[in-house]
Amino acid sequence: MMPINLADPGKETVIKRIGGSPEVKQHLENLGFVVGGSATVVSSIGGNIIVNVKESRVAISKEMAAKIMV
Repeated sequence: MMPINLADPGKETVIKRIGGSPEVKQHLENLGFVVGGSATVVSSIGGNIIVNVKESRVAISKEMAAKIMV
């Protein structure tokens, strides 16, 4: 397992665990990051990443990305 911000761009990954406080977990779930779901890193700019999740593109900070394990 590794944080999603270390995943190779363009490679589809499966979300295995989401860490953080209950509020952070809920926020990420609302964005579409759920355990067992797939996510693909589109690009990484200055540590922040753009991720394809549930047919949407979502930009998240490197701190949030570190809580999503793939």
